[in-house]
Amino acid sequence: MSALEIRNIHKSYGDVVTLKGIDIALESGEFLVLLGPSGCGKSTLLNIIAGLAEASGGDILIAGKSVIGVHPKDRDIAMVFQSYALYPNLTVHRNIGFGLEMRKVPADVRDKAVLDAAKLLKIENLLDRKPGQLSGGQRQRVAIGRALVRKPEVFLFDEPLSNLDAKLRMETRTELKRLHQMLKTTVVYVTHDQIEAMTLATRIAVMRDGRIEQLGTPEEIYDRPATLYVAGFVGAPPMNMLNVTVRGGTLVIAGSDAVVPLPSRFRGLAQDGQRLILGIRPEALNLFRDEVSFSLPSRAEVAELTGPELVVTAMIGEQRLMACLPPRSSISSGEDLALFFDEDAAHLFDPESGKAIG
Repeated sequence: MSALEIRNIHKSYGDVVTLKGIDIALESGEFLVLLGPSGCGKSTLLNIIAGLAEASGGDILIAGKSVIGVHPKDRDIAMVFQSYALYPNLTVHRNIGFGLEMRKVPADVRDKAVLDAAKLLKIENLLDRKPGQLSGGQRQRVAIGRALVRKPEVFLFDEPLSNLDAKLRMETRTELKRLHQMLKTTVVYVTHDQIEAMTLATRIAVMRDGRIEQLGTPEEIYDRPATLYVAGFVGAPPMNMLNVTVRGGTLVIAGSDAVVPLPSRFRGLAQDGQRLILGIRPEALNLFRDEVSFSLPSRAEVAELTGPELVVTAMIGEQRLMACLPPRSSISSGEDLALFFDEDAAHLFDPESGKAIG
C-alpha cells in the first residue's frame, strides 16, 4: 500500500486552471520533491494534500484511505511552512509540543516526545528560550521539531529553507537529509531550488504549468532529461542547447562550420536533414586532446573562476555555450578554444515537441 497516492488531481480558480491532472504514488519512506518555478502549481498541490485547499477533481489517499473532505487535523499529516509560524510568547519546549498539548496528550508523554525531537535536531539546550531569542536556522529547527513530534504518516514541507542565508540553507539541508535517513519518514517537499531537490529527493517531480514534466530519481532527471524544459531547468550552469542539422551521420552546428559525429545511439532515430537541438552539460565539455577525433572550435568571451572550476562562456559561430573547465586552465577573453565531449554526454531534442530523442 502506498503511503500517499495522488490520483488525477485537477484544480481551477474560475477559468484559470492551476493543476491539470497530477498522478503520483509515493511509497513509505520516500522523499518526493515538487520542483518548479513560481506559478507552476507545486504549492497548490501541497495545500490540496494538506487539506488547506480543495481539489476541483481527483482523489488523495493517505495510507490507502481517501482524505478528500477530511479536515486537515484528521489527515495524519504534519506541515512545515516557509514562515516558521511559531508562537512568540511560548518557549521552544511549548512550541514543539503545542500540537500534542491541544490533543490532550499526557504531559509526561508530551515532554518525552519534545525532548526526543529536540535531541534529534540538536536544540535541547534551547528548550527554555523563546523564538525571539533564536536565529533563523534555530527557529526553522523548532518548526521541524513541532512536525516531528506528531509522528504523522506524511510530512509536508513548503519551501522551508527559503528564508535562510546560503550557509544556513546548506547546514539545514544536511540536517533534513540526516533526519530522513534516520527516521525513514515519507516526505513531500516543495522548492524552486534545484540543489535542494537534487540533494534531498529520492524522486523529483519537475512541474510546469500545472503538469508534471518528468518524474524520476535525481540521477534520471539530471542524466536523462525527458524534455528541453527539464534539461534547461535542472543544472547550474544550465545545459547548453545548440541548434544542429543531421547530415550524413554528423551533426552540423548552425551558424558555424563545426561538425561533430552523430552519437551511435541516435543512429536510426535521427533522419538526414532533420533539425534538432544538441544538449551538452557544461561540465561534460573538456579542452581538446590529441587522441580525440573531433572538436568544437569556439572563442572565449568570459572566464570566471569559482574556486573548484573555471566557467568559460564562449561562442561557437553565432551560438553561445558554457564550459566548466579545470580551475588552473589558462584562458583569456578572445582566445580560440577547441572543446570536445564524450558521445555519451550528448542529448538530442526535437525543437517542435521539446521531447528528447530516444
